[in-house]
Amino acid sequence: MSLQTPFRYDYVGSFLRPEKLKAARAQFDQGLLTYDKLKEVEDQAITDLITKIKSLGYHVITDGEFRRATWHLDFMWGFDGIGHTPTKTGLPFHDEAAMIDDTYLTGKVGLSKKHPFIDHFKFVKQFEDETTIAKQTIPAPAQFLAQFTMPFNRIATEKYYDSDTDLISDIVAAYGAFIQDLYDAGCRNLQLDDCTWGMMADRSGHLAYGVSQEGLLDIQKTHKDINNQVIANAPKDLIINTHVCRGNFHSTYANSGAYDPVADVLFGQENVNAYYLEFDDERSGGFEPLAKVSDDKKVVLGLVTTKSPKLENKEEVIARIHEAEKYVPLNRLYLSPQCGFASCEIGNKLTEEQQWSKLKLVKEIAQEVWPKNVE
Repeated sequence: MSLQTPFRYDYVGSFLRPEKLKAARAQFDQGLLTYDKLKEVEDQAITDLITKIKSLGYHVITDGEFRRATWHLDFMWGFDGIGHTPTKTGLPFHDEAAMIDDTYLTGKVGLSKKHPFIDHFKFVKQFEDETTIAKQTIPAPAQFLAQFTMPFNRIATEKYYDSDTDLISDIVAAYGAFIQDLYDAGCRNLQLDDCTWGMMADRSGHLAYGVSQEGLLDIQKTHKDINNQVIANAPKDLIINTHVCRGNFHSTYANSGAYDPVADVLFGQENVNAYYLEFDDERSGGFEPLAKVSDDKKVVLGLVTTKSPKLENKEEVIARIHEAEKYVPLNRLYLSPQCGFASCEIGNKLTEEQQWSKLKLVKEIAQEVWPKNVE
C-alpha cells in the first residue's frame, strides 16, 4: 500500500490529553516538576496514543499535539522574534473566550536554532512501520501571517516591519528552513492547519481584519500566495495537505459560513495535495463550493464532529458522502472528523472512549463506501 496522506479513513491530528499529562503539565507550570520529568510523562502518553491509533487500524500517526498548549502558538514560539505572555482577555469564541497566550513580535522573524518540533517529530517517526506513517501538523504560513497583521497585533508588528512584504519574506524563509529540517528528519507528510479561510468565509470576516469586503479579497490573495510560496520551496516529494477550520475550542467555534466566499482562491488556486474540510454542521454550508477544487486535488470530508460525544447516523453520513460526489469524484474523496479532538489542551467536551468511538465510526463508514480501495 502507498503510505501517503490522506487515507480513506483519516483524522486531523490532535487528541484529548490524558489526565496524567494534564496534571504533569500543571505541575511543570507551577515549578513543581522538572522538564525532564514532564517529558517522561509526555513520551509515555504519546507512546500509548500511537499504540491505540494503530490498534484501531489507522495508517497515520501523530503525537496528538500532546507537547503543545495550542495547535498553533507553540509552533510560533519556536522562532526568533516571537514573544508571548498570559492573556487577560483571550480570543472570543461563540460561548466563551479561549484563554491562550497573547503572542506578538519582539523582533524580526527567523530561525537561528533548531525548532523544538523537529525532535517532537523524530519521536513519532520511530513508531512508523510497514502500515503506518507519521505526519506533522503545523499552522499554515497564512495563519502565522494573520497572527501578526490583524488589528490586535498591528502596533507591535510595526515596531519591526515597515511593510507586510518584508514580514512575508521573513516568514517564507523561516518556514523554508523549518520544513527542510523536518524533511531531513524524515518527514514526508506535512499538514498546514489554517483558520484564516474560516475567518474570511464568515460574513463579518472583514471586520476581524479591519478591512472592507473588497479589502478582504486582497487578503485572500495574500494568504494564498504566502502558502503557495512555502509549498513551492518545499522538497518536491513532501506531501503537503491543509486543514481548514472555523475554530475549535472546548466544543465551541469562532466562525460560521459556507466556503463559497473563499472557494475560488482556496480551492482553485492553493497548491496543496488535499483539503481536510469541516462539514459537520449547518455552519459549514453545502458541498457546492467543492466544484471549485482544481486539478486532481483530494478532499477529506469532515462529516463526523469532535465537538459532541453523540455518534452520527451512519446512513446519513454515507448519504452526505454521495452528495459531495456530485462535485468531486468518489475516488478523490476521503473521510475524517471535522477537526482535532483537542485543538487546545483543554480539549472538547467528550471522553477518551467517546473519542475512540468516533474514529471507529469513521473507519466503519469508509470501509462501506470504499470497499475495494479503503486503504
